[in-house]
Amino acid sequence: MRNLKLAATAAAVALLGACGGGNDPDAAPPPPPTGLVQPTPAVESTEPSTEAPQVDACALVPKEDAEKLAGTALEDAVPVRETCTYSGPVSGPLAQVEVYVGDGAKKILDVDRDLDHEFETLSGIGDEAYLEDGAVFVHAAGVWVAIRLVRLDDPAKYDKPLTDLARTVAGRL
Repeated sequence: MRNLKLAATAAAVALLGACGGGNDPDAAPPPPPTGLVQPTPAVESTEPSTEAPQVDACALVPKEDAEKLAGTALEDAVPVRETCTYSGPVSGPLAQVEVYVGDGAKKILDVDRDLDHEFETLSGIGDEAYLEDGAVFVHAAGVWVAIRLVRLDDPAKYDKPLTDLARTVAGRL
């Protein structure tokens, strides 16, 4: 029985070695295939795009507008993909303005609705606009924009500045 186990082990080792399952560091990897796959050339579509245009969140809400909204000086913008964040200085006061453009902005609105947050409809701003405690959502020219303000004050204090900024942003779209 012992000889049978040794023979089976030896056969398994030989099989692994033959299949490339060994760990020989001197063994060269197989050469890459050549000429087997040709890249597919890009094809330009003649159909109009249904996607919303790309919008730079930091250009949509420049630092001056973010500072006016927050009522304090802010650090320079930190853009990441379709977002832009302005934070207050480390010396204070606590302040942050966040700008989201596109699907992310719409997703924030949808999540807040699912959480039963209260919204005020803002008429005459873009195609539709909503005010929430510390945030405003604007849809204009096929683009959603969310602007959130973080301050330690009463959020109602910022309703007018948020509404004014929503109107400005809708005009820029």
